[in-house]
Amino acid sequence: MVSPTTLATSERESFLAVFDTISTDLVAELKNYSLPQDGVEHVKKMLAYNVPGGKLNRGLTVPSALQSLLKRSLTKDELLKSQILGWCIELLQAFFLISDDIMDGSITRRGQPCWYKQPTIGMIAINDAFICEGAIYRLLKQHFRGTPYYADLLELFHEVTYQTEVGQMMDLITAPEDSVDLNKFSIEKHAYIVEYKTAYYSFYLPIALAMRMAGIQDEVAYQQAKAVLLPLGEYFQVQDDYLDCYGSPEVIGKIGTDIEDNKCGWLIVQALERASAAQRKVLDENYGQKSPENVKAVKKVYEELRIADVYHAYEEASYARISKLIEAIDESLIPREMFVVFMNRIYKRKV
Repeated sequence: MVSPTTLATSERESFLAVFDTISTDLVAELKNYSLPQDGVEHVKKMLAYNVPGGKLNRGLTVPSALQSLLKRSLTKDELLKSQILGWCIELLQAFFLISDDIMDGSITRRGQPCWYKQPTIGMIAINDAFICEGAIYRLLKQHFRGTPYYADLLELFHEVTYQTEVGQMMDLITAPEDSVDLNKFSIEKHAYIVEYKTAYYSFYLPIALAMRMAGIQDEVAYQQAKAVLLPLGEYFQVQDDYLDCYGSPEVIGKIGTDIEDNKCGWLIVQALERASAAQRKVLDENYGQKSPENVKAVKKVYEELRIADVYHAYEEASYARISKLIEAIDESLIPREMFVVFMNRIYKRKV
């Protein structure tokens, strides 16, 4: 019997092999645009640096979900197509991350310098982000134009991209780095930013793509999926906020900068709800400031308020709440199994 670990490794290796193929195809296609060789080499290097280096959970979810929906092993063509859709999500992720790192002034990503921090790259990275987004639609056209669900795929990617950009906008205007005003922060504002900036593209999109491939047309099924996946996305982002503060950079692959960047994160909104007048003064004076002393002062307030314990209680409550939402799914429309798999991938994650 194949162990789950071996199976997961095999799925990942198969998925990465497809990236090599589509990356080669995308680069080869550049000849249609008479791109000089130094441009070709730049795109090749950029894709390799930014797209395949993460955990790949979003992309891997598409074939896994499709298999759950079809209740059988995938054919070779189904597997390939679902993996290509998975890589389209990873390209979307690269588009967002390259841009987000520039906007946040981040230093590292996935254990290496951010792309814009690479020698000779700088603000060229903005255009590279656009190329990652454009590559999604090249792949969809190449591999899905003749399918009955091609228009649905286009609509999904356009809609989810816009939702994410709206979420990013709210994140940026709620917490501009050069104007700290903690009165703008609230649990409700945080929940909005999380839903639109993270939950749609990270959680709803992979499942919805698999559902379209499986031929599911009933909009009730999509609403049921969304009812589970958006809370799951919120839980994931709260984890991310926690790890930004308490995770080890060696383990999570980046240096957390939410405090310095004046982020409307889960930890700060929880602290604001609980802070005394004196603690609130410390937060007002130190949050969103760049020096290590300011960051240390904020973290000291977090310790005094036992925010880490608040998070662990939230994590357990979220797991119970989302488990109940999964149990409420109508299995005649969609199987619960794929949501359980998704939940187990992120529950108590460390990276």
